[in-house]
Amino acid sequence: MRYAAAARPRCAGCTTAYPDLALSYEKARYWYTPESLRGGLRASWLGGVAEVVTKGTGEVERIADRAQLWVTFAVTATERAEAVRLLGKRIERVEPLLTQDGVEVRSRRVSVHPYWSGDKGEQAGVHAEQQYQLRAADQASLETLVAALIGQEPTALNGPDWELSDQAEAAREAQVLAVADARRRAEGYAEALGVRLGTLLRISDGDDQHYAPMARAAGFAMEADRLPSVQSLNLEPQAVVVSARCTTSWSLLD
Repeated sequence: MRYAAAARPRCAGCTTAYPDLALSYEKARYWYTPESLRGGLRASWLGGVAEVVTKGTGEVERIADRAQLWVTFAVTATERAEAVRLLGKRIERVEPLLTQDGVEVRSRRVSVHPYWSGDKGEQAGVHAEQQYQLRAADQASLETLVAALIGQEPTALNGPDWELSDQAEAAREAQVLAVADARRRAEGYAEALGVRLGTLLRISDGDDQHYAPMARAAGFAMEADRLPSVQSLNLEPQAVVVSARCTTSWSLLD
């Protein structure tokens, strides 16, 4: 709950020139006493209106309908040009897999750099890799994509991160719940003070949070004799929680 009090007069003459200001100060001192909380005015006064400020949170759960993957292909060689050439040959087999229906390439990132070994920090060779961020439109597309990528033996495969393609409906429902939560809190304070809750004076939006429990596999090197089957990966859509927060101000009535 927020409290506000009138400013104290800066000089003795103010009490004569501005009697209302002096009276407001005396009222403000009264409002801060424990006795005032048991009777009379019981909350802050802004512009002559007593108010209480509360925060509310609402959460809505939905089943995700699309997923993101991160996949890396990497090679090493003694020379930079050779590393780039070997990486290019691997990527030539990967790119056609990403044109299937329901698959979207969100980003491509290429990295080429030397790597070092030994106590003297001597250059041992050159490491080249290409990273993809991919999006699958549904579970069927995801399973087909994962199977195809595993067949190319990526250096690392991470995901999926599940998400909602359209969060608008869930976000609106979460906002309704957040406002209801803020009102319940305000009603509790009003009851504790022995007054009635009035109308809503102001409302501001908090930081929305959209998050989901992730079924993300850890990055790992895939050897040919240890390829996991797609069926054993349990790539079913996961629950996504959409939340909303708000801050509200309510008037208090005697």
